[in-house]
Amino acid sequence: MQRETKAAAADRDNAGTPSPDQTPPRSGSAEFGKLLIELGPLLVFFVANYVASRAVSNPHDAIFWGTGAFMIATVVALVVSRALWGRLPVMPLVSGALVLVFGALTLYLKNEVFIMVKPTILYTLFAVVLFAGLARGTPLLKYALGATLNLTSTGWRLLTMRWAVFFVLLALLNELVWRTQTPEFWIKFKLLGFLPLTIVFAIAQTGLMRRHEAPTSAIEGANEG
Repeated sequence: MQRETKAAAADRDNAGTPSPDQTPPRSGSAEFGKLLIELGPLLVFFVANYVASRAVSNPHDAIFWGTGAFMIATVVALVVSRALWGRLPVMPLVSGALVLVFGALTLYLKNEVFIMVKPTILYTLFAVVLFAGLARGTPLLKYALGATLNLTSTGWRLLTMRWAVFFVLLALLNELVWRTQTPEFWIKFKLLGFLPLTIVFAIAQTGLMRRHEAPTSAIEGANEG
C-alpha cells in the first residue's frame, strides 16, 4: 500500500511535467520574444543611424555608426537567443555572420557598399540553398519549419519553391535600391520595405499551407514508423 501511495504521488508530481521526448508547446509570448530578438538588431541599426545623422558633422558618416551598432546588437541577439533557447537557428546565425563580416569591411574600408550589398548575398545564398535542396528532392524548409507546420510532400515542395523565388526577388530588389538610391534611403527601405514585404509574403502562403496540410492520421503513422 505504501508503494502504491508513493507511485500515485509521483504520478501527481509529474502530471504537469513533459517527458524528455515531448516538446512543450510554444507560448505566444515566447514567439513574440523570439521575433523581437531577431528584429532587434535591425531596429538598432535604424535608430543608431537616425541619431548619428543628427549628431555627427557629416551625415554621410551616420551609416558607419549605425553599422557598428548593428554588429554589436547582432552579437547580443545571438547570445540571448542561445541562452534562452539553447541553440542558434540557421538563418539568424548565417545572417549574423554576414553582418559581422561585411560590417567589419564597411568600417575598416570606410565604404558603405559592403553593408548594403550584404542582403543581396544573404538572399541569394538562401535561394541557392533552397533550389539545391529541391534539385535533390529535399525541400529544406521542412527541416526548418517541420516542428510548427505539418504539410504534405507536395506542400513542402511548393512552399520551398515559393520562398526560393521570393529570396531571388528580394536580392534583385536590394541591388536596385542600393545602386540607384542614397544610403539613407536604403536604410529606411531595409526596415520599411523589406520587412513588410516579407511579412505580407509569409501571410500570403496561408492558403497554400491550408490546402496541403497533412492529414493527422498520416502524421501519426509517420511518427510511429
